[in-house]
Amino acid sequence: MNRKILLAAAGLLFYGWVGAQNYSVSTNVLDYVNLGTFNMEASCGLARQWSVSAGVKYNPFTFGEGNSGFTDRQRSVDVGARFWPWYIYSGWWLSGKLKWQEYNRGGFSSPGAVEGDRYGGSLGAGYSFMLHKHLNLDIGLGLWGGYDKYVAYECIKCGNVTGIGEKFFVLPNDILLTISYIF
Repeated sequence: MNRKILLAAAGLLFYGWVGAQNYSVSTNVLDYVNLGTFNMEASCGLARQWSVSAGVKYNPFTFGEGNSGFTDRQRSVDVGARFWPWYIYSGWWLSGKLKWQEYNRGGFSSPGAVEGDRYGGSLGAGYSFMLHKHLNLDIGLGLWGGYDKYVAYECIKCGNVTGIGEKFFVLPNDILLTISYIF
Protein backbone atom coordinates (compact mmCIF):
# COMPACT_ATOMS: atom_id res chain seq x y z
CA MET A 1 0.00 0.00 0.00
CA ASN A 2 2.82 2.41 0.92
CA ARG A 3 4.55 1.57 -2.34
CA LYS A 4 1.44 2.53 -4.37
CA ILE A 5 1.11 5.83 -2.49
CA LEU A 6 4.79 6.60 -3.05
CA LEU A 7 4.51 5.84 -6.79
CA ALA A 8 1.36 7.97 -7.09
CA ALA A 9 3.05 10.88 -5.28
CA ALA A 10 6.14 10.62 -7.50
CA GLY A 11 3.92 10.52 -10.57
CA LEU A 12 2.11 13.69 -9.53
CA LEU A 13 5.38 15.42 -8.62
CA PHE A 14 7.07 14.66 -11.96
CA TYR A 15 3.95 14.83 -14.16
CA GLY A 16 4.79 18.25 -15.65
CA TRP A 17 8.36 17.24 -16.39
CA VAL A 18 7.67 13.77 -17.82
CA GLY A 19 4.46 14.72 -19.64
CA ALA A 20 6.22 17.56 -21.51
CA GLN A 21 9.03 15.51 -23.01
CA ASN A 22 9.49 15.87 -26.73
CA TYR A 23 12.60 15.12 -28.71
CA SER A 24 13.99 16.65 -31.88
CA VAL A 25 16.86 16.14 -34.29
CA SER A 26 17.90 19.03 -36.49
CA THR A 27 20.47 20.20 -39.03
CA ASN A 28 21.44 23.72 -40.08
CA VAL A 29 21.23 24.12 -43.87
CA LEU A 30 23.51 27.19 -43.82
CA ASP A 31 26.39 25.15 -42.33
CA TYR A 32 26.40 22.99 -45.47
CA VAL A 33 26.82 26.18 -47.52
CA ASN A 34 29.90 26.92 -45.37
CA LEU A 35 32.13 24.59 -47.42
CA GLY A 36 30.17 21.45 -46.51
CA THR A 37 30.18 21.56 -42.71
CA PHE A 38 28.27 18.52 -41.44
CA ASN A 39 26.15 19.27 -38.38
CA MET A 40 23.50 17.78 -36.14
CA GLU A 41 21.75 18.78 -32.95
CA ALA A 42 19.60 16.65 -30.65
CA SER A 43 17.17 18.28 -28.26
CA CYS A 44 14.90 17.20 -25.43
CA GLY A 45 12.03 19.14 -23.91
CA LEU A 46 12.20 19.29 -20.12
CA ALA A 47 9.09 21.31 -19.43
CA ARG A 48 6.52 23.41 -21.24
CA GLN A 49 9.04 26.23 -21.81
CA TRP A 50 12.49 24.62 -21.56
CA SER A 51 14.53 22.33 -23.77
CA VAL A 52 18.16 21.18 -23.59
CA SER A 53 20.34 20.34 -26.58
CA ALA A 54 23.68 18.91 -27.65
CA GLY A 55 25.20 19.54 -31.07
CA VAL A 56 28.22 18.67 -33.20
CA LYS A 57 29.81 20.17 -36.33
CA TYR A 58 32.50 18.67 -38.53
CA ASN A 59 34.26 19.91 -41.67
CA PRO A 60 37.31 17.96 -42.89
CA PHE A 61 37.65 19.64 -46.31
CA THR A 62 40.47 21.65 -47.90
CA PHE A 63 39.82 22.99 -51.40
CA GLY A 64 42.46 23.71 -54.04
CA GLU A 65 46.08 22.69 -54.37
CA GLY A 66 49.16 23.97 -52.56
CA ASN A 67 49.26 27.62 -51.59
CA SER A 68 46.26 28.52 -53.78
CA GLY A 69 43.90 26.42 -51.65
CA PHE A 70 41.50 27.46 -48.92
CA THR A 71 40.03 25.75 -45.90
CA ASP A 72 37.52 26.26 -43.09
CA ARG A 73 37.96 22.98 -41.25
CA GLN A 74 36.48 22.47 -37.81
CA ARG A 75 35.29 20.11 -35.13
CA SER A 76 32.99 21.50 -32.49
CA VAL A 77 30.73 20.33 -29.70
CA ASP A 78 28.14 22.35 -27.80
CA VAL A 79 25.56 21.86 -25.06
CA GLY A 80 22.87 24.32 -24.15
CA ALA A 81 19.32 25.21 -23.22
CA ARG A 82 16.47 27.10 -24.89
CA PHE A 83 13.69 29.07 -23.27
CA TRP A 84 10.42 29.11 -25.22
CA PRO A 85 8.00 31.82 -23.97
CA TRP A 86 4.97 30.04 -25.41
CA TYR A 87 5.68 26.30 -25.78
CA ILE A 88 8.72 24.18 -26.73
CA TYR A 89 9.41 23.77 -30.45
CA SER A 90 7.06 26.61 -31.46
CA GLY A 91 7.41 30.38 -31.71
CA TRP A 92 10.14 32.59 -30.29
CA TRP A 93 13.08 31.24 -28.27
CA LEU A 94 16.20 32.42 -26.40
CA SER A 95 19.23 30.16 -26.00
CA GLY A 96 22.48 29.80 -24.11
CA LYS A 97 25.28 27.31 -24.90
CA LEU A 98 28.73 26.20 -23.85
CA LYS A 99 30.94 25.39 -26.83
CA TRP A 100 34.36 24.00 -27.77
CA GLN A 101 35.78 24.31 -31.30
CA GLU A 102 38.98 23.08 -32.92
CA TYR A 103 39.52 24.97 -36.17
CA ASN A 104 41.87 25.51 -39.14
CA ARG A 105 41.07 28.44 -41.46
CA GLY A 106 42.99 30.06 -44.24
CA GLY A 107 43.55 30.91 -47.87
CA PHE A 108 40.54 33.18 -48.35
CA SER A 109 42.03 36.69 -48.51
CA SER A 110 45.69 35.76 -48.03
CA PRO A 111 47.78 32.58 -48.21
CA GLY A 112 48.11 32.49 -44.40
CA ALA A 113 46.26 30.08 -42.12
CA VAL A 114 45.32 29.98 -38.44
CA GLU A 115 44.50 26.93 -36.34
CA GLY A 116 43.58 26.57 -32.72
CA ASP A 117 41.08 25.77 -30.02
CA ARG A 118 38.25 27.99 -28.80
CA TYR A 119 36.29 27.61 -25.57
CA GLY A 120 33.34 29.76 -24.66
CA GLY A 121 29.67 30.44 -24.35
CA SER A 122 27.01 31.82 -26.65
CA LEU A 123 23.68 33.58 -26.50
CA GLY A 124 21.12 33.38 -29.30
CA ALA A 125 17.54 34.06 -30.28
CA GLY A 126 15.21 32.99 -33.04
CA TYR A 127 11.83 31.82 -34.19
CA SER A 128 10.56 28.32 -34.94
CA PHE A 129 7.92 27.90 -37.66
CA MET A 130 5.76 24.79 -37.29
CA LEU A 131 5.51 23.41 -40.84
CA HIS A 132 3.91 20.11 -39.81
CA LYS A 133 3.27 18.22 -36.58
CA HIS A 134 6.75 16.67 -36.87
CA LEU A 135 8.63 19.28 -38.96
CA ASN A 136 9.90 22.74 -38.03
CA LEU A 137 11.89 25.47 -39.75
CA ASP A 138 14.01 27.55 -37.35
CA ILE A 139 15.67 30.88 -38.06
CA GLY A 140 18.02 32.49 -35.58
CA LEU A 141 21.21 34.36 -34.76
CA GLY A 142 23.76 33.99 -32.02
CA LEU A 143 26.90 35.58 -30.64
CA TRP A 144 29.63 33.68 -28.85
CA GLY A 145 32.68 34.71 -26.92
CA GLY A 146 35.43 33.08 -24.96
CA TYR A 147 39.09 32.15 -25.07
CA ASP A 148 41.10 31.32 -28.22
CA LYS A 149 44.51 29.59 -28.22
CA TYR A 150 45.97 29.66 -31.77
CA VAL A 151 48.95 29.21 -34.08
CA ALA A 152 49.32 31.28 -37.29
CA TYR A 153 51.05 29.85 -40.36
CA GLU A 154 52.55 31.44 -43.48
CA CYS A 155 50.46 29.22 -45.75
CA ILE A 156 47.94 26.37 -45.51
CA LYS A 157 50.36 23.49 -46.16
CA CYS A 158 53.91 24.81 -45.54
CA GLY A 159 53.98 24.63 -41.73
CA ASN A 160 56.06 27.82 -41.28
CA VAL A 161 54.84 29.37 -38.02
CA THR A 162 54.40 33.15 -38.05
CA GLY A 163 52.82 33.56 -34.62
CA ILE A 164 51.47 31.85 -31.53
CA GLY A 165 48.97 33.49 -29.27
CA GLU A 166 46.06 33.49 -26.90
CA LYS A 167 43.20 35.97 -26.84
CA PHE A 168 39.62 36.60 -25.87
CA PHE A 169 37.14 36.76 -28.75
CA VAL A 170 33.56 37.65 -29.64
CA LEU A 171 32.22 36.24 -32.93
CA PRO A 172 28.92 35.62 -34.69
CA ASN A 173 27.64 32.11 -34.05
CA ASP A 174 24.66 30.04 -35.05
CA ILE A 175 23.37 31.81 -38.12
CA LEU A 176 20.48 29.40 -38.41
CA LEU A 177 18.19 28.14 -41.13
CA THR A 178 17.45 24.79 -39.48
CA ILE A 179 15.21 21.89 -40.41
CA SER A 180 14.03 19.99 -37.30
CA TYR A 181 12.21 16.70 -36.98
CA ILE A 182 10.11 16.50 -33.78
CA PHE A 183 9.38 13.07 -32.25
